[in-house]
Amino acid sequence: MITGNPSPGVLYVLVCGSPMARDVGILVGLAQTEGWDVCVVTTPDGRKFVDVAALQAQTGHPVRSDYKSPGDPDMLPEATAMIVAPATVNTVNKWAAGITDTLVLGLLVEGYGYGIPTAVVPYTNRVMALHPSLHESLAKLRDWGVHVLYGEDVCRLGGPGQTDRYRPYFPWRRALQAVSTTMATAASRVEPGAVS
Repeated sequence: MITGNPSPGVLYVLVCGSPMARDVGILVGLAQTEGWDVCVVTTPDGRKFVDVAALQAQTGHPVRSDYKSPGDPDMLPEATAMIVAPATVNTVNKWAAGITDTLVLGLLVEGYGYGIPTAVVPYTNRVMALHPSLHESLAKLRDWGVHVLYGEDVCRLGGPGQTDRYRPYFPWRRALQAVSTTMATAASRVEPGAVS
């Protein structure tokens, strides 16, 4: 869909291993409707949940999961913003610790350094969600300016093996709105005296 508005830029959709990942094409479509050029990057486990061929056709970009080899050219344009959805406990905790053992984590750690507006939608089962490290990591991410969408008011968590039933309620649209809000807030802080 073409609108009269300029493109907001390049959105990286970073996907982890969760049943929710099967529907990531919804987020891609919503973002494209708003004019985003969307690239999908998955963790190795996230790749198991997505339809790679369909996402490549939808975005016009390869779906990346691994670091490129030294000297290889970049396959994707540079990100303007990032959404991590769904984000697993594993990825959230490693991100907060600065670990970069997957391409998704490497992009997130670099993204912080570049100041790329980022939103995250953690999703797990309600038993794993009780672990204190998850909540400590989410608090760190919030402190660092990441827009965290998490809690019963965002999306309910199922028991182990029962999270699939909440797939229709996953907050894809809210994730996109969150990154747009984060970008607008960041833009309002840039060059406050630039207009004369």
